[in-house]
Amino acid sequence: MAQERLTMRKIAEVLRLKWECGLSNRTIARGCSISHSTVAEYLRRAQEAGLSWPLPDDLGEDTLYELLFPKAPRPDSRAIPCPDWSLIHAELRKKSVTLRLPRK
Repeated sequence: MAQERLTMRKIAEVLRLKWECGLSNRTIARGCSISHSTVAEYLRRAQEAGLSWPLPDDLGEDTLYELLFPKAPRPDSRAIPCPDWSLIHAELRKKSVTLRLPRK
């Protein structure tokens, strides 16, 4: 089951407590009622996004969300590799090899 994401306000509070106050991840987790691994995950995402404290004033909640949770690039096309037919024919020539799957 997927977990519910934190509000951007709470994520900003996590960043503030870490970078401004210098608190440990576990202390921040207790204060914000979240797990310490969640704190570490959001700090990692913020570091990858190149964020620092204080956050820029013009950085809105939507922009912060897009920086922390970038959309995965969609593949242009579904590339299915073509099988190596010469290898398949060589395997089928071996003794006791058939196209039929064994029953279990």
